Amino acid sequence: MKRRAFLSGAGVAAGAFAATAAAPSIVKADETINWRMVMPWPKGTPGLGANGELFAERVNKMSGGRLNITVYGAGELVPALECMDAVEQGVADLAHATPYYWFGKDPAVSFFTTIPFGLMAWELSGWLRFGGGQALWDELYAQFNVKPFLAGNTGLQAGGWFNKEINSVDDLKGLKVRYAGIGGEAMRRLGATPSLLPAADILPSLQSGAIDAAEWVGPWNDYAFGLASVAKYYYTPAFAEPGSGIEVFINKDKLAELPEDLQEIVAVAAQANVDQTVSDFAFNNIQSYQAILDKGTEIRHFNDDLINAFAGAAKEAIAEIAGKNDLNGRIYASLMDFAKKAAPYGKEFEATALNQRANVFANGSY
Repeated sequence: MKRRAFLSGAGVAAGAFAATAAAPSIVKADETINWRMVMPWPKGTPGLGANGELFAERVNKMSGGRLNITVYGAGELVPALECMDAVEQGVADLAHATPYYWFGKDPAVSFFTTIPFGLMAWELSGWLRFGGGQALWDELYAQFNVKPFLAGNTGLQAGGWFNKEINSVDDLKGLKVRYAGIGGEAMRRLGATPSLLPAADILPSLQSGAIDAAEWVGPWNDYAFGLASVAKYYYTPAFAEPGSGIEVFINKDKLAELPEDLQEIVAVAAQANVDQTVSDFAFNNIQSYQAILDKGTEIRHFNDDLINAFAGAAKEAIAEIAGKNDLNGRIYASLMDFAKKAAPYGKEFEATALNQRANVFANGSY
């Protein structure tokens, strides 16, 4: 759909929606509700589009067909990066996406998916569900007239695909990179030119030279999208995305119209999708990693000087976001309080255990 056509349609739909949203009526118990769900990725995209579709299927089955969700992939109903606008305006009823795609609306959305050197997948779930994060997320998204639910996590991502080695900050200067959220802002502050390309545009942009490097997700998605065929160096892990949350967000007026049992079904289906998505990525990233190595890909890590530079640039960007208003400041304080407690625990428990496991397999003692 062309942008002009979408915006025109959005205006009409939003106007009609506004006329009826002031006094939402509760749907009758035996009434069939039909919702439209949009996504910023193509249907069937491993771990992302496929699990968005699974969420819709779950809701349909759990509701006995009373709540039917039709899924639209990127560009099928609205452009990939306009899903939030579509749900806010009532053009669509809900979306399956990731928060940092709405960075331009309010950069604080990144706090609820991932920030450089931030929370791992299980830590993000812990903060949202038990550390006060969900209430802050609800408050932030209320300005868009939507209610957010955690609906998955990609886990630790990769640092990206490069056709030259990156050994210093000087190597980043002038580099055109596909990077998202605060990670992209850190790249910009260090001299690169970041852009947030939709999934379908990443491979052709690398092939044409429109971009010099790209961060997408991790081995499973990166291999499926053909990135191992167009770049030599694979930097791991991602400094920018230690555990990227996936969301479902719903137009608040539409959600309020549902009977309580259907509202609970939506919430439970989102929670089930967290387990599904985390498990999906954990299994398939491991399977795909060897396939990437078999393509002749060379694995690299950002050196300590680069990591410290990334951290400094990200810290500056995050501080600016936190300082914009009281809500952003409260979100930042809550998130960083938990992250600072998680860091020493993770070092002594998870990091040590992972290193020990790798060593005993490598040296043959296990």
